[in-house]
Amino acid sequence: MVTYRPRIADGELAERMEAAGAVLIEGPKACGKTATATRRATTVFRLDTDDSVHDLVDTAPELLLDAPPPVLFDEWQAAPKLWNLVRRQVDDLGGEAGRFLLTGSATPRDDVTRHSGAGRYSILRMRPMSLFETGVSTGAVSLADLFDGDFTASMAPDVTVPQLVDCIVTGGWPALLDVPVRVAQRWVVDYLSSLVEVDMPQMGVRRDPATLRRFLASLARGTGTELSTQAIATDVAGPDRTLDRDTAAGYLDILNRLMVTEDLPAWAPHMRSATPLRKSAARFMVDPSLAVAALGVSPEQLLRDLNATGFLFESLVLRDLRVYSQPLRGRLARWRDNNNHEVDIIITLDDGRWGALEVKMNPAAVDGAAASLLRFKDKVDLDKVGEPAFLGVVTTRTAAMRRQDGVHVLPIAALGP
Repeated sequence: MVTYRPRIADGELAERMEAAGAVLIEGPKACGKTATATRRATTVFRLDTDDSVHDLVDTAPELLLDAPPPVLFDEWQAAPKLWNLVRRQVDDLGGEAGRFLLTGSATPRDDVTRHSGAGRYSILRMRPMSLFETGVSTGAVSLADLFDGDFTASMAPDVTVPQLVDCIVTGGWPALLDVPVRVAQRWVVDYLSSLVEVDMPQMGVRRDPATLRRFLASLARGTGTELSTQAIATDVAGPDRTLDRDTAAGYLDILNRLMVTEDLPAWAPHMRSATPLRKSAARFMVDPSLAVAALGVSPEQLLRDLNATGFLFESLVLRDLRVYSQPLRGRLARWRDNNNHEVDIIITLDDGRWGALEVKMNPAAVDGAAASLLRFKDKVDLDKVGEPAFLGVVTTRTAAMRRQDGVHVLPIAALGP
């Protein structure tokens, strides 16, 4: 029996169950939604494996809705009628909190007959596990503390670059905890195979595994860049094939609805300079292991080309910061102007506090990244957006410290919530 590893989402789920009649936990397949939800549920109905539940949705939904609470509907999107049935039951029960849990690894297409669920549903996003959750990161540097101005320097964590590359290849999938890297690689490759041969066709994509694999490889090559839909279509098509932009856009929509991609939008603050800002989002997969599998590269190949691996390292950092910032209600973005001056990640909280981070796999690049962050700060109209709570460079094997210029140096293996 696999032992459950505590998730940062556990605390979020408990809070949401106290505030809403139904909580929807959404995220990519195999990220741990069911395990997390099952720990809080009294009754579990598995829509993806139990055909009898589908029959009850149509013929006797009260037997499902009146089961001992909390009631979990796992992979609810397999029976879309459940959305309105649960919403109505929440209304009929006067908004009784914590009555229903739903998990979903795909977002159904918009349906005019499906109520928005506002006021009845609370939506919790889950992603693959962060380095803190898998036990790789010490968590000595808390993101919440950085926003509060509370920082304590610490020694460099005992995690090497090859170990971090293994983390990039393995990803944060709960099923892969404590398994050899080679076994993990095979699992992620099989995950992608299922995506292109089963999941995407079930979402309406014509079954064409070869084209879909090329599409995923193109996305993987563009990790961390502002890769346009047309550029992806052109890359996938090649000299002997065709792929139009609308088809490529449809693929991107499906991947987004399956929650295996999660782009990073542009940040558009008030600036002192009139230099135009870039508005395109940067492309990322929800876990760097998916990009590695799509490219078909090994840890040894990644170690031989650390410049290219830097984009995958940025994806690893981004995944973890999404997990750490979510309980703080943080929104992540990136900034870039038309002079190609950019900042990799900017986190903004609902109360207006914000922090900016550069990501550099090589600690020797910290000086240049810190200087870039300070130039960026000078361009921001701080009278409008306020002083940043922190500026920092996330890197690999180094101590966590605050430099004399005020920029923090943050090893990824020390970051935590």
